[in-house]
Amino acid sequence: MTAADYQPPRWLRNPHLQSMLSSSRMRMQRGLALLAATGAVTEELILDGGQGVRLQGWHSHVQGRAPIGMALLLHGWEGSAESSYMRMTAARMLDEGFDVVRLNFRDHGNTHHLNPGIFHSNRIDEVVHAAGDIARRWPQLPLVAAGYSLGGNFVLRLALCAPAAGVPLCRVASVCPVLDPAITMENIENGPAMYDWYFRRKWAVSLRRKRDLFPELSDWDDNVLKLDIRALTAWLVEHHTDFGSLQAYFDGYSIAGERLAGLQVPADILMAKDDPVIPFATFDGWRLPAHAHLEIAPWGGHCGFLENWRGDGFSERWVAQRLRIEALR
Repeated sequence: MTAADYQPPRWLRNPHLQSMLSSSRMRMQRGLALLAATGAVTEELILDGGQGVRLQGWHSHVQGRAPIGMALLLHGWEGSAESSYMRMTAARMLDEGFDVVRLNFRDHGNTHHLNPGIFHSNRIDEVVHAAGDIARRWPQLPLVAAGYSLGGNFVLRLALCAPAAGVPLCRVASVCPVLDPAITMENIENGPAMYDWYFRRKWAVSLRRKRDLFPELSDWDDNVLKLDIRALTAWLVEHHTDFGSLQAYFDGYSIAGERLAGLQVPADILMAKDDPVIPFATFDGWRLPAHAHLEIAPWGGHCGFLENWRGDGFSERWVAQRLRIEALR
């Protein structure tokens, strides 16, 4: 199963339609149905993110069955463990014999109360620590991981950091990862207005929720929240991170160029050539080690890869197959 196998019907070959339908109510319902059909029991976990950080995960397992591995799933920016692609990937992994943990990043899902500091994209250490917590809880299970969009960026950085952190990560799969955040920001700003509106609206809601929970630590007022996406990011970087500039912040989580040259964990990456959020041009000159493989589909939009009107996704099947390879070694 490769990117070349993704052949959507002609009416699904528009990248904006793919991207919009991927987060539609129809697809959300499809994810719920597929996950329910596995018969898995799902329980909340509070994972140790190090230095007092707490991250929420949802552990799904089929009772009475010995799993072949543990799959950690990471969502995109302003998504959550309940995003349709997270549920659908969990269902696919459960069908392949895995247990699954769907992680919520800090301040995603309904987790704003767990930590006082706000989420930003350089908080990789707490995700690495949470992955280590999962590995310690289930030491007998091979650990694999997958991520989408910003989660795809996080999962590749997790793979880069895992060996030094003592996390026994066996393999990762990444779908439409953010490579160069500065270029992605430009693309959102200069592309169709619906993408800027979508991300900025969800982010503003999240920051208001954080402000309500921690008013003594939240110094952004409604005027700040009305800033455009670049200005708001710059304001939060200046006031709530140790990065001296917006570009330094972007460089902190960029995986473009040769930044993954030292990757030791096998990795598979799926990208759509028509992704309207992450420009395909950012993949030019990307240097990967021999055990990391990039597959490029001509269609798919941003984390879409829908196959039919029901919302079934090629990428979720692709992730499950790629990660199952490691468990069967």
